[in-house]
Amino acid sequence: MSNNKSFLGVGWKFPPTFDRRSGSVMLVSEETDIKESLEILLSTRKGERNMLPEFGCNLHLMAFEAINNTTIGQLQSMIRDAIQDFEPRITLDNVDIDAKGQTDGYINIIIYYTINKSNTSTNMVYPYYILEGNDLYFKPIAG
Repeated sequence: MSNNKSFLGVGWKFPPTFDRRSGSVMLVSEETDIKESLEILLSTRKGERNMLPEFGCNLHLMAFEAINNTTIGQLQSMIRDAIQDFEPRITLDNVDIDAKGQTDGYINIIIYYTINKSNTSTNMVYPYYILEGNDLYFKPIAG
């Protein structure tokens, strides 16, 4: 019995990566394509895509808000609306915000969803960084 899940879709790997030997773009499929699509959706600002200006999630607008119940509710609502509008391959089950890392400059957004075609429940963690860069513990020396 074949485990063909091509019905879940195929797309470019994100970030775009090219195979040197074949000269073609690397592709992802199935659950990986859905997760990468969600990452793209959450990291895109509305208006950033000229041909689809409503695509995106505007998380950047919340970057310097205090983390409290109101902010968490707004984040959950923004994420829920974006996913329901732009990712028809899944049913969103829940969005949780883990703010334990807020003093280190990040929060984790946990998205629980069901893949419609296979009825598979899964989740993904999207780390949202307030401070950009890899070294969040870097402290510039005052001079």
